[in-house]
Amino acid sequence: MKRTVRTFAAVEINAAIRGAAEDLIQSLSSAGADVKWVEPHNMHLTLKFLGEVPSQQIPRICDSVAKATAKVEPFEFEVRGAGAFPNAARPRTLWLGAGAGEEAMITLHGHVEKALMKLGYRKEHRRFHPHLTIGRVRRGGPGVEQLGQLLSEQAELQAGTITVKHVVIFSSELNRTGPIYQALGRAKLGAK
Repeated sequence: MKRTVRTFAAVEINAAIRGAAEDLIQSLSSAGADVKWVEPHNMHLTLKFLGEVPSQQIPRICDSVAKATAKVEPFEFEVRGAGAFPNAARPRTLWLGAGAGEEAMITLHGHVEKALMKLGYRKEHRRFHPHLTIGRVRRGGPGVEQLGQLLSEQAELQAGTITVKHVVIFSSELNRTGPIYQALGRAKLGAK
C-alpha cells in the first residue's frame, strides 16, 4: 500500500444533476475557451480537501468524519445557478452553485472541518461556498469573455436536488487522463 493517499471528503451527486452539468458544459464549450472540463463521473460536492495523508491515518479520518456527520440530519440540497471564481468576468474555476439547503451544507462542512482539525488538519480560511466544480480555465485568450457571458446567462439554471445522506471519503490518484477517485469510507448523516 502507498505510504500517502491524496484524500478528500465529499457529497456525491445524482444522475439528474450530472446530466444537467453535462448539458451546461456542452453549452459553455461553444465559447471556445481553453477549459479543462471535469469528467461527469468525477463530479462531486467537495467538503474538505486533505491533500496527501499517511495511509495509516485513513481509518481515523473515516471515524472522525462519521462522528461529525452523525450530528447532522439528512437534508435536501439544490444545485442551481452557474458561476465562476473569482467571478464571471474573470472566470478561473467554473461551477454550479447552491440553492435551497445551502445553510445545511455549510453546517455539515463545519462539523466535518472541526472533527478533522482535531486530527491536525488546517482550517480553511476562506468562507465555504458549496459548489459543484465543472471546469477550470487553463489560460486567458479568445473565448474567455464569451465564456463569462454564457455563464452569466445561466445564473438561474436549475440543475436538480439531492438528498444528502452520506459523506464519502475519497482517495484521488492523479494520472495523465485525469484523476481516479475511489471511496475509502462512507459516513452516514444522522446516525446516532
